Amino acid sequence: MTAEHGAAAEALVGQVVLPGDLLLLPAHYDEDAEGERLRLSAGTAPQGRLLCGPGLRRSGAGLLVTKCGLLRHRPGGGGAYWVDSQQKRYVPVKGDHVIGIVTAKAGDVFRLDVGGSEPASLSYLAFEGATKRNRPNVQVGDLIYGQFVVANKDMEPEMVCIDSSGKSSGMGIIGQDGFLFKVSLGLIRKLLAPKCEIIQELSQLYPFELVLGMNGRIWVKAKTVQQTLIIVNILEACEYMTAEQRKQALAKLSGN
Repeated sequence: MTAEHGAAAEALVGQVVLPGDLLLLPAHYDEDAEGERLRLSAGTAPQGRLLCGPGLRRSGAGLLVTKCGLLRHRPGGGGAYWVDSQQKRYVPVKGDHVIGIVTAKAGDVFRLDVGGSEPASLSYLAFEGATKRNRPNVQVGDLIYGQFVVANKDMEPEMVCIDSSGKSSGMGIIGQDGFLFKVSLGLIRKLLAPKCEIIQELSQLYPFELVLGMNGRIWVKAKTVQQTLIIVNILEACEYMTAEQRKQALAKLSGN
């Protein structure tokens, strides 16, 4: 596929893209009889590092779309492009923070169900302060909040519960209490957005703890079981409610 068959990535932001579409990256503009057309130039130094997110794959002429959805772009540095879709099947991505369920212990490695096509592995040394003598108390059925350090189609996904400095940074075993449920990946991305209105409005209703996994899993715990279930129902309904409908529902609950 040549550059002439592609379209400028910047021009398609917010529009629907289909698998097989070629997105040309901004390098420099070349005047021709048809006007300005975006081309790639091997001699042009990139401005920062461009991140290729879910739904896209790098190709010789730019980015190749691998799933249907809306093209999104985040500026800053080299910027980032990804495809926002309503898929329910999670595909592990390096760097994603997810909630996994421990399904087995295999020697020094735990196997976790992360909602993908195969389980992820987690070493007992991938916890803060863990050593051969001081092993974490992880049991089958426990919920683990961690981050992928290996995630590609040719290797088994691998998780850790520490950051680059060896600190947990909020990752690790999630408490036994609380409620775990699953939502679409699109809703998760909306909830993880900076200054998410849904989270801000819910925090004014009840005090609660919340863990969001990029694999579509949410763990929530409030003061009582009733308050926990109310928050769960609101979060599940947020995907289908408008902002005005959500505010009306929260106003009724706060009035009780």
